[in-house]
Amino acid sequence: MTIREQTEEIEKQTLHPRACLSSESKGRLKPEKEGEIRTCFQRDRDRIIHSKAFRRLKHKTQVFLAPKGDHYRTRLTHTLEVSQIARTIARALRLNEDLTEAIALGHDLGHTPFGHAGEEVLREIFPGGFDHFKQSLRVVDVLERNGQGLNLTHEVRDGILKHSKGKGEIFSASETLEAQIVRVSDIIAYVNHDLDDAMRAGVLKKSDIPAEFFKIGTDQSKRIDTMVKDVIYTSLTSGLKEIKMSKEIKKTTYALRDFLYKNIYEGDVTKHEFKKAKKILLDLYNYYLQHTDEVFREFPKEAIEDKERVVCDFIAGMTDRFALMTYERLFLPQPWTGF
Repeated sequence: MTIREQTEEIEKQTLHPRACLSSESKGRLKPEKEGEIRTCFQRDRDRIIHSKAFRRLKHKTQVFLAPKGDHYRTRLTHTLEVSQIARTIARALRLNEDLTEAIALGHDLGHTPFGHAGEEVLREIFPGGFDHFKQSLRVVDVLERNGQGLNLTHEVRDGILKHSKGKGEIFSASETLEAQIVRVSDIIAYVNHDLDDAMRAGVLKKSDIPAEFFKIGTDQSKRIDTMVKDVIYTSLTSGLKEIKMSKEIKKTTYALRDFLYKNIYEGDVTKHEFKKAKKILLDLYNYYLQHTDEVFREFPKEAIEDKERVVCDFIAGMTDRFALMTYERLFLPQPWTGF
């Protein structure tokens, strides 16, 4: 018996009956021989961590564009916070922590530069429309590994595709409980850390925050603790048929999200900066449509479908700083270096 098979046996003996076992995965898009040491979900997690798209998350906006402060969240630190929250919940419920972690680490790989401003502009100008969760799946299926993709398992791909909620329902009919955990962990993470960043940036003062949010915790740490425990105990009470929140905490979570949309995501300060970001990406998009030879060099033949698709992929993959540097190089006068 290999170490992987021993791990799979331990899963069968210790995980909850409703957990998704790695030995029962629905498999990969392209069948491949499994390894001797790691389970399929462990391999997926490692493939995501070692991907170029994952490394680029460190220079992609979470809320505040191209922040210079050391302590503002980026898309990478957001991803790590989601992963930590999701693993805590999965472990407490005796669900598959490896699957949960893989989904969490891969859920935002397709996010654009400048956060949702980038997503909005690509949605407006790309003929096929744009959603970051669909782009995340495209990244792992097609764009990584020089057009070969990461060839992830069905369960991880399902979780990545169904993690996003926008202003919609927190919970969805994902195929696994592990995917449902990531979806709720995503909102637990961002409603708390985005509020924290907004206060750090001076966009909000503590006195601006409705008192109802402090009832579940006087600071970020306490609120996260309350929400995580609520998800764990409410889900257990329901017999773990689905991942759930109590009515009270769910109501507060929705209210906090609405507050952030009104005052931060769609607030005057953020909107002003988003307009600048959208112009940058629109100009870059139009430029590369006219200079596709500069883009095609960046993509393997397997990933090239049509020029608009490739330009969209190229723009979506940019980090904030790469987009800014490219815009400066293409559209702003350069210092004269002659003698």
